[in-house]
Amino acid sequence: MPHSDFLSEDRGLGRARLSPRIRRTPSSDEILQGLTTAVVVLDSQLNVVDLNSAAENLLGVSRRQTVNRSIRDFFIPSDELVTLCQRAVNTELIYGVREVAVRVGERETLLDFRAAPLEGNGALLLELLDAERDRQIRREAELVTQRRVSRRIISQLAHEVKNPLGGLRGAAQLLARQLPDDAMQAYTNVIIEEADRLASLVDGILEAGGQSKIEVFNLHEVTEHVAQLIDAEKPKSVQLKRDYDPSLPLTTADRAQLIQAFLNLAKNGLQAISSKGTLTFRTRALSNYTLGGEQHRLVLSAEVEDTGPGIPEELWETIFYPLVTGRPTGSGLGLTIAQDLVSRNGGLIEFRSRPGETVFQVMLPVTNSPGSSF
Repeated sequence: MPHSDFLSEDRGLGRARLSPRIRRTPSSDEILQGLTTAVVVLDSQLNVVDLNSAAENLLGVSRRQTVNRSIRDFFIPSDELVTLCQRAVNTELIYGVREVAVRVGERETLLDFRAAPLEGNGALLLELLDAERDRQIRREAELVTQRRVSRRIISQLAHEVKNPLGGLRGAAQLLARQLPDDAMQAYTNVIIEEADRLASLVDGILEAGGQSKIEVFNLHEVTEHVAQLIDAEKPKSVQLKRDYDPSLPLTTADRAQLIQAFLNLAKNGLQAISSKGTLTFRTRALSNYTLGGEQHRLVLSAEVEDTGPGIPEELWETIFYPLVTGRPTGSGLGLTIAQDLVSRNGGLIEFRSRPGETVFQVMLPVTNSPGSSF
């Protein structure tokens, strides 16, 4: 029988069998294109020689638009990156820098850079890592942990509050029986009613919306319902703006819980603005987004942006914990409850803040639902 790479004879059984296929070793270009890390090859003048698909996605440009152009053209500012690359070329040593704030196209982000010389030809291998996304994933993991801790704190706090309320109510009832004067009993009735009101409030905080009622709807139904409530409540000097993505797909969630969460965020923004400013509702669809450590093909984003003074930096790490507030009259429960309600629907609330601009962003995964084109 003639020799073949794919067919050999098993003489003991008297039949032909397939032998393992000889695998071709992938080329260096195939390996480069297969990397998920963004890699750019530069010459000694820091002009782009080649780049992989991950780098094209990061820079937002194609290989044809990139080759033979200076690396300076793609980052603003570029001074720190250029200094790093020149040092690597001059010394033939590997250099790196972490979390450099740059603008890439229309996007501001944090990048880790690592420049490594290629032996023999003066070229440079530049690796680009999206530190902003890594930091966001870590932040989301911290928020999930915060929510669990917050629920535990609220449960313990509610337990401590309800116990004395029960004793207070019982004492008021006993006192009412001993009072012959109806006018005096009116005071004990006030004590009993207020104790019941506080107990009901505590129960509401514990339940945070009660059992979820899942519906299929468009998120704009939530934002518009809240917008009508806020429009009736806000001062005339506060402007309410809408910046909606009209192509937003349907989602599956508890509409009432999301309304309450979004209303808490909107009222928080309205209180931050005080007498004059702008409150903006914004919606977007985010593709290939990691939420709570899980990759989603599509995530809905609903933002509440206010032009208030901003959240003090010392509160950034604890803003979603219960009883944490930057206002003297605040309860410190609104954001905690909002985070819990959104998390019950598989989502998460993030924020960013600086003087004159604070944005709370509700992110919800899109699930397969009737009428959705996704």
